[in-house]
Amino acid sequence: MTQAVRLLSRQPFTQAYSSKYESINVRNRPDPSVLSPDISDPFSSPHLTYSTNGTDTFPAPSSYPSRKYAWIHIFPEGRVHQHPRKTMRYFKWGVARLILEPDVCPDIVPMWIEGNDRVYNEEREWVRFAPRPGKTLGIWFGENVGGARDNVFTELRRKWRELVENERKQRNTLEGEEELGILSEGLKYGKEAVELRIECAKRVRDEVLKVRRLRGLPDEDPKNGLVETWIEEGEKREGRMKDGSLVKEI
Repeated sequence: MTQAVRLLSRQPFTQAYSSKYESINVRNRPDPSVLSPDISDPFSSPHLTYSTNGTDTFPAPSSYPSRKYAWIHIFPEGRVHQHPRKTMRYFKWGVARLILEPDVCPDIVPMWIEGNDRVYNEEREWVRFAPRPGKTLGIWFGENVGGARDNVFTELRRKWRELVENERKQRNTLEGEEELGILSEGLKYGKEAVELRIECAKRVRDEVLKVRRLRGLPDEDPKNGLVETWIEEGEKREGRMKDGSLVKEI
């Protein structure tokens, strides 16, 4: 998630790195240990790698300046969901982080994709890995609802910046010391922060629903957009659910 937020922004990802190593706080310096995934490079950001589990190491895509304000495709349901009535699950809150945290509001183009359930139905048998030929796929695009102009996310981003500033003051840290895409406990789990992410994810989902409506599909039950609705699925995580949908973890 940190890398995704940074790909939607531009360097430096903390102001401490913009005035060379003399101004870097000690706790932000790369670990010189041979076991550390950090790579020390005096000509660029000290954090050139990232880890998905604390042990593996990958080059950080956001370390390349040419990748600033990148284009990222998001599937915000976070899993395969094939429903006979073409309804959606709730959107994971991570999509909200990609809108609230970058230095500018990214362009946001809602899309509606239809037909994957015919090409790759989750109950398909042998040869399972092969797409089914002769099927129809459709993709519908909405208008850009983000960007630098005022939009449905402008007020949410303003509130988020206020939360970040209040958190900085409470922790008594210097302005610009925080690293972009890395959240404190308060910004992860605080009541106001959680509520902002819920509302932001809902607004993203509403924009996708507009494209779905233009496709000609009937409106969903509003409860489909609530995480509480899907808790009723119980502990079953994959397969055919009670509502007739096919679900698979990604």
